[in-house]
Amino acid sequence: MDALERLLEICYQDEYIVAINKPAGMLCHRSSIDPNEQVNAMYTLRDQIGKLVYPVHRLDKPTSGVLLFALNTEIARKLTETFTEREVQKNYLAIVRGYTLDSDKIDYPLKKMVDKKDKHKAKANVTQDAITSYTSVKKAEIPISNGKFDSSRYTLVSVQPHTGRQRQIRRHFKHIFHPIVGDTAHGDGKHNQIFREHFNCHRLLLHAQSLTFNHPVSNQKMTIEAQLDDTYTRILNEVFGGQ
Repeated sequence: MDALERLLEICYQDEYIVAINKPAGMLCHRSSIDPNEQVNAMYTLRDQIGKLVYPVHRLDKPTSGVLLFALNTEIARKLTETFTEREVQKNYLAIVRGYTLDSDKIDYPLKKMVDKKDKHKAKANVTQDAITSYTSVKKAEIPISNGKFDSSRYTLVSVQPHTGRQRQIRRHFKHIFHPIVGDTAHGDGKHNQIFREHFNCHRLLLHAQSLTFNHPVSNQKMTIEAQLDDTYTRILNEVFGGQ
């Protein structure tokens, strides 16, 4: 059975919120970005738990990991404000091309992305502040030529976006010349090909590992985590010798 046809993995649920481990390749909700796609996390989760769910943030379709929903409109409003006010700590895991610095902060404004069908094309000229921090977790060199060198280098990085711009992490790592492996929009085609052909990996290697925030009702600090899928775990073992 395809990963997108199985029951969603629920990472946390109470009477106010529910969080899932969104599979790579699944939309968060119906979108004009992919109008022909019928499967999405919001409707799948609604049918699975038998309750209306309200998204309070989003993940790109190819990104896996923690996705949070509210179970009523008032909680949705509170959580949306929490994300807007940047009171949520987000941690991602990514595999990128080359050897990065041990740690760095990417402070690089990004142009607002708009739908090609959007009549308000002027929105595309709006530039928004965007800040991402990262730390190198592990580095690896594999004996596979990328066309330029006889071997290929990669870094496993822990990433913390401080703002929430569309495709921010993907675009920021492209900006510093360390694109995320498997990124067909902002990545390096040769390295994507290496992972497809040698590691049977056909996904973006970006995973939303955890969310830390104050519960909208109890106000208690909580962290919700999502485990890596089988493909990502296997890649870590084969390329980096495990995490």
